[in-house]
Formats: sequence, C-alpha cells, structure tokens
Amino acid sequence: MKYKSNNNIVYSCKYHVVFCPKYRRKVLNNGVDERLKELINNICQELHVDLIEMEVKPDHVHLFLEVDPQFGIHKVVKRIKGISSRILREEFSWLKSRLPTLWTNSYFVSTVGGAPMSIIKQYIESQKRSE
Repeated sequence: MKYKSNNNIVYSCKYHVVFCPKYRRKVLNNGVDERLKELINNICQELHVDLIEMEVKPDHVHLFLEVDPQFGIHKVVKRIKGISSRILREEFSWLKSRLPTLWTNSYFVSTVGGAPMSIIKQYIESQKRSE
C-alpha cells in the first residue's frame, strides 16, 4: 500500500463518491459529459486530490479519489459540484432551462477501507458497460 504525506501526517484516504443531477435527469451527455470530465480533472489538480478513476453516466457521476484528511472529502465534493455547475450552466445554457440547479444537495461517499483498489476501479469501469 502506498501512503501520501504532507508536512505533519502520513495518510491513505481513498473514497468512492457518487452524485447526481437534480431530479436524476439524464443531462450528462451531448458534450456535457466530456466537459465535466475535463473540469473534474482540473479541479482535482488544483486541490492536489488524486483522481484515481472517474465515470460519467447520463444521470450520475462516479469518482474514486484520494484526499488529504486535513482538507476533507466534503470540501472536495462541494468544490467539484459548485465549480462544475457554474461553468457547465454558463457553457450549456440549455441546462438552465431544464434544471433549477445542476446537482442535488446530496451525494454518496464511502471510504474504500481494506478493499483492493483494483476492485473499486473495476466496479467504476463496469459502469461504462451498464445501462
């Protein structure tokens, strides 16, 4: 197992995160999905979060992240959802007419714990084939 470190802690905090558009509408398609992937990549780089795996479905997003525990998973999810909502609604104006806000207030998060990374990555990869 590989560990990360900052000035005063050594950690391995990996999370599986899932969140959905408001009303679970299937709006993450027609270019929105690809732009969302770019935005999430950029946000994770800015926040120094390791994006291990990502899959965007028309009605939900799966992320597998490693996050510094001093920053916290809540701040990461809030930043990803907030920035992506603002930019996507500016660039794809039809989203404004379909939804009052892009994302629901809620999300699912699970610590990966002892599960091997390969199993989590395999599950998220399998989401490409499901539907």
